[in-house]
Amino acid sequence: MKKKTLVWVIGSIVILIALAFIFTRNSVSSFETIGSFNGEMKVYKSMSCGCCDVYITYFKSKGNPNTQVVNLESLDSIKKQYGIPSEMESCHTVIIGNYFVEGHVPLEAIEKLLQEKPDIKGIAMPGMPSGAPGMLGKKTGDFVVYAVNNDGSYEEFMRI
Repeated sequence: MKKKTLVWVIGSIVILIALAFIFTRNSVSSFETIGSFNGEMKVYKSMSCGCCDVYITYFKSKGNPNTQVVNLESLDSIKKQYGIPSEMESCHTVIIGNYFVEGHVPLEAIEKLLQEKPDIKGIAMPGMPSGAPGMLGKKTGDFVVYAVNNDGSYEEFMRI
């Protein structure tokens, strides 16, 4: 009888730990911060960019539906205004409050940015990586998202 009780108690503890892990993990990956963000949220893109439209659909459906879209003939002035290094450029720029988000950055990285509020200009995922939000193809490796510091230097922010 003692053996059955011990097995039952240990099994219950394991299940409770597993449930706590699952619920804690789900709350970290929720996008409540993006969804409830009340500041400026704008996506600057060229009128002819198809992958930008797909990214905007992803961003609005999983992040914040109140994001404004601004079509421009050239994004050079926006990238210059926000101090985005040429090595970090992609096809569209999102402005969220005082930060820029350059390229096909997954919402996990944006959520981290908004939760941690680091003293940086913004984050970037340069180029157009296969399998990234808004891009065709399969993901072939980690997505490396960079933090762009106030002095224009950049370093790894996170890998997804």
